[in-house]
Amino acid sequence: MDDDATDNHPRTTDSHADAYAGSQAGDRAGGRAGDRAEDHAGDHAVVLGAGLAGLLAARVLARRFSRVTMIERDELPQGEPVFRPGIPQSRHAHVLWSRGVELIELMLPGITDKLVAAGAGLYDSPRDFLWLSPADWFGPVSGARVLLASRELLDQAVRQEVLRNPRIRVRAGETAAGLAAGPGGRTVTGVELRGGERLAARLVVDATGRTSKAPAWLAELGHPAPGVTRIDSHLGYSSRYFEIPDDPGRRWQGMYVQGRPELPRGGVLMPLDADRWLVTLVGNGEHAPSVREEEFLPFARSLRSPALYDAIRDATPLSAPTAFRNTANEWRHYERLERWPAGFVVLGDAVCRFNPVYGHGMTVAALAAEALAKEIRTLNPEEIAAASRRIQRRTTAVAAVPWQIATSEDMRYPVTEGPPPDRATRILQSYMSRVMAAANTDPAIAARFFGVLSLTSPPGTLLDPVTMVRVLSQRRLPTAPHTTAYPSHHGPPVARAQSRPPAAG
Repeated sequence: MDDDATDNHPRTTDSHADAYAGSQAGDRAGGRAGDRAEDHAGDHAVVLGAGLAGLLAARVLARRFSRVTMIERDELPQGEPVFRPGIPQSRHAHVLWSRGVELIELMLPGITDKLVAAGAGLYDSPRDFLWLSPADWFGPVSGARVLLASRELLDQAVRQEVLRNPRIRVRAGETAAGLAAGPGGRTVTGVELRGGERLAARLVVDATGRTSKAPAWLAELGHPAPGVTRIDSHLGYSSRYFEIPDDPGRRWQGMYVQGRPELPRGGVLMPLDADRWLVTLVGNGEHAPSVREEEFLPFARSLRSPALYDAIRDATPLSAPTAFRNTANEWRHYERLERWPAGFVVLGDAVCRFNPVYGHGMTVAALAAEALAKEIRTLNPEEIAAASRRIQRRTTAVAAVPWQIATSEDMRYPVTEGPPPDRATRILQSYMSRVMAAANTDPAIAARFFGVLSLTSPPGTLLDPVTMVRVLSQRRLPTAPHTTAYPSHHGPPVARAQSRPPAAG
């Protein structure tokens, strides 16, 4: 990382909280300021994309701009939360880690309670789950808070809160076709919409996710394409919803059965709003799960533990299986470009996307919005546009840690395509295997491990001398662990104990 890189895990200070709180007075006055500035591009920001990254960016920008216009290609649903094409991965498992919950609550006070009232759940991971790691079952140890909700509910709730701000509006069913720019492509001055309309703006933020056209748009302005790093473990998803069956003996809220390189199959079961389970089966390469209904349960039965199969074998499906295959880690290195146009910033998955199995995408979107807020909090719109290159680097820097987590783990699998792991990565992988084994049973190590995994604590937390001694003193190495069918603290459903299949691996 260059010298513009920042600490990826800044703790929220009172002054930073005050900056969020103080902006609310400006929000209340924003409608009047926006009316006066209706025809002035200098007070106008445009955000492309109304997913989570775009919504949080709009919320932050409304503190400094009198008008923020969001352009979203999908028609946005009213009423009950429903699927929309722009978020195809919403039908698969999502996790909002504690750091993301904290930051979104800071930007939109009260949002967490509203989500919980609508059916979302706050849980302690791994304590509230049955979680089979590559090493062994996690015991009932406390790690980090997670918020579980359907992506449709989460997006709708955040969107409703963001649009309460009179400075922000959304134009749904519209698509950006390119950037408008000044002489030599040195400054972005707005966006061209499909159909020919031009929106003038002091700042344009691309938060269109995986489908971003920013490389092509920059090329049209005479800027070089960014270098791309891509690491693809060829992970495939197959997901479907189930009714939650009655089971008075169930003491867990969700389940995660992870695979290992020699058996790269796993599964996630999580409770969602509307009293449903979402079950996502995963596999790498030729082990990717099918979307055929008749193959869903047999795949679940083939995992390292029968626990997930036991949970859903008699549950009533609410949907057919749905596939998702676009799971590669990909980083477009805009932060390395020597030339960058003023008035343009790229955020979220449009810059860096991760294998979604690690659950970091939404939390990274919140971290990028926090970094954006810090960079612009003392600047006027003209200064913000001029600082775009620095803002691009600072907002991109938050991806470094989740990128390291996702790619170093994906490099363990033989089918993974991309740069091979270097010596430092192999050493890290070996050490993290020991960390995982220790975290299964040691509450202190579990707290540190999940602090890093939830992006709340920096990775150095796992490298302090006390932690390293505890980790390296573990006698049992996770090279070929024996897997019990269930953890010691929770057995199988009694009525099925005689019929369950043996554990794999």
